[in-house]
Amino acid sequence: MSDVLIPRAPASTAELAQLVREQILEMGTSPDGTHVGGSLSAADIMTLLYNEVLRLRPDEPDWADRDRFILSKGHASAALYAVLAARGFLPTEELASYGVTGGRLAGHPLRRLPGVEFPSGSLGHGLSLGVGSALAARRQGRPSRVFVLMGDGEIQEGSVWEAAMSAAHLRLGNLTAIVDRNRLQITGHTEERMGLEPLADKWRAFGWHTVEADGHDLDALRAALTAPPAPDDRPTMVIAETVKGKGVPLFEDKKKSHSVKLSPNLHRRALAGLRARSRRQP
Repeated sequence: MSDVLIPRAPASTAELAQLVREQILEMGTSPDGTHVGGSLSAADIMTLLYNEVLRLRPDEPDWADRDRFILSKGHASAALYAVLAARGFLPTEELASYGVTGGRLAGHPLRRLPGVEFPSGSLGHGLSLGVGSALAARRQGRPSRVFVLMGDGEIQEGSVWEAAMSAAHLRLGNLTAIVDRNRLQITGHTEERMGLEPLADKWRAFGWHTVEADGHDLDALRAALTAPPAPDDRPTMVIAETVKGKGVPLFEDKKKSHSVKLSPNLHRRALAGLRARSRRQP
């Protein structure tokens, strides 16, 4: 892998999200590649959370009153590692060890890494972990909020809806779940594999305060993720409409971007496309 791209110096969320995307492509050059598409679709969400929303202490990662972030779609670990490095949870130089045998940066996050609350990647379990964390914080009288990021293919799992019922029943107003709604899963389009629509209506029917937002519009995401809890203590669901492979024309809205090993030539092309797209943004 080439030089590490993520700076320690403070950056705007938009600038940092661009660097996170570049680092995702770097990790895609690792021996086994990475889940490029779903990492890119979630990059704006995770960058905003870590740069503006979550109450954290990188030098004290187990601070009792911290907010919790659970990456239920653990295959998007490349985006998580990039933002953890940007916040100082791990040395930026360590990003070059992604996917290397014996390293800490596995294809799915491990608890031994500072800033990772739970190992994840067996899909369908993250929301249940979030329910437990939110309930524990409330019973302990702590101000912690819990944020869970799920994939849309993942929410075809029945365990997600059991957790959804529990969260609403328990009135866990300190819990926010986010669906990365890129409409693609490993086997194709979500609506062809197991239809989810009308998705927002389903979450509302399960008792959640539900917001729909453009998952690549930082202002819309900021408004959704920084809003106070619902006054009646319902949990909050943010359905973030995203594009798989966002920012890289080679991969946008393509199933093939789910997991990719980038050759030197493909990496150059992907990075050039990402940077060209960024220069055209207003």
